[in-house]
Amino acid sequence: MTNEEIIAKINGFLVEEFETDAAKIIPDANLKDTLELDSLDYIDLVVVIESNFSFKVKPEDFVGIATFQDFYNYVIDRVNSKELV
Repeated sequence: MTNEEIIAKINGFLVEEFETDAAKIIPDANLKDTLELDSLDYIDLVVVIESNFSFKVKPEDFVGIATFQDFYNYVIDRVNSKELV
């Protein structure tokens, strides 16, 4: 799966799951503020990531994620490292 395909898949489920405008999802935008995430929403986000990309997410994985680009990089890194195994 290419980086572009991963990003498209992420954007697709973010729009659907969090009912947000796709135009608001830009790499430099703040993930939490744009999606209006609360602690329960983060749980939903983890479930969606795990079901779409088949890897486990740990709560501490979100510590360094502020923007959509951070989030994309995290998922891309995890997907690529999983494919190498």
